[in-house]
Amino acid sequence: MSDLSHVDDGGRARMVDIPSKATSARRARARATVTLRPSTVSQIRAVQLPKGDALEAARLAGILAAKRTAELIPLCHPIPLTWVDVSIELMDASARITAEAKTNAPTGAEMEALTAASVAALTLYDMVKAVDPEACITDVCVVEKSGGASGEWRRREVNE
Repeated sequence: MSDLSHVDDGGRARMVDIPSKATSARRARARATVTLRPSTVSQIRAVQLPKGDALEAARLAGILAAKRTAELIPLCHPIPLTWVDVSIELMDASARITAEAKTNAPTGAEMEALTAASVAALTLYDMVKAVDPEACITDVCVVEKSGGASGEWRRREVNE
């Protein structure tokens, strides 16, 4: 028998059977960064991009993506999301996207938060690529999660 939870005895990928796991309130927060030219940040702030309001398009795309996560990630369980939020903070030469997902389920919401942050970043890239072909998506990661048997976890930042 395989010691890997997502691999069966024949070595094939499988979805984990989770009915024995307790349903609990779970939360996950993820982030992504999009590096941008300072002139692009100015255009985003002024809502002067050829495609329109990049921040609102990216925010809504991230929320929608979180709700579709199980359709995109083959071994991810569909979970009933109770809340999703995506926020975008503009800096001088980047945008920091933060996504948070909440659920009451037997499995966590990390994949939903990561999907929301990733798709928001992809959408922001799509909105700016005509004026900033050097835009780059970086640092997609879970920054914290809570609930379930593992309890609270928070990413330790490099400067902490």
